[in-house]
Amino acid sequence: MNTYLLIHGAWHGAWCWDKVIPILEKQGHKVIAPDLPGHGKDKIPVKEVSLKAYTDYICEIIDSLEEQVILVGHSMGGLIMSQVAEYRSNKIEKLVYIAAFVLKNEESILPFIRKDAESLLIHNIEFSKDMSSIRLNENEIKNVFYGDCSDEDISRAKSLVSPQSFAPIKARLNITNEKFERVPKIYIECLRDKAISITMQRKMYAEFSWQKVLSMDSSHSPFFSSPKALVSKITMVF
Repeated sequence: MNTYLLIHGAWHGAWCWDKVIPILEKQGHKVIAPDLPGHGKDKIPVKEVSLKAYTDYICEIIDSLEEQVILVGHSMGGLIMSQVAEYRSNKIEKLVYIAAFVLKNEESILPFIRKDAESLLIHNIEFSKDMSSIRLNENEIKNVFYGDCSDEDISRAKSLVSPQSFAPIKARLNITNEKFERVPKIYIECLRDKAISITMQRKMYAEFSWQKVLSMDSSHSPFFSSPKALVSKITMVF
């Protein structure tokens, strides 16, 4: 059985994996799903959150384990696990990107958000006065993230999403072919995604080599709408 380390995306927390974790554990896998710094139950001030804070935290978890891990990253989590793969490539068995940002060296998320003409995200965020964090427009959160999710899941998500530090969104990735490129990768695209459009997902992942690219007919959040189908793809062996 495998050890899965699940990395949530922007504005979210470990709570977004609540339907996925028990399915993986029932199959006998070990699952670790932490709150990133400044998210969920972690109370680090948003102003102190950075890409380095994220990656240092995930690396600490990996270093505490004897076995290799499979990293699973959703949305912004893709940026984090790409950077972690650069630092801990020998401890990572595989990278699984779910509707995630997958960037090249020196790229940042911000330009991709701005260029994604089919995304609803850029039109539904609001910066804090000091530009240190970003909030979501609660009235449009369903359309952006949870288009095919239940009212119960959407209501819970609205109560749990939190401000997102701007620093990781504008941070530049630092990866090399020697380390990052040697880690096997799978991309799971979401065809009805309104946060990172399918056009943008395909533009990003076309720049890399993959074990497999898999598709889900879902919104940006298949961990809510289709957890069993998502797990079947996460655990697929090639």
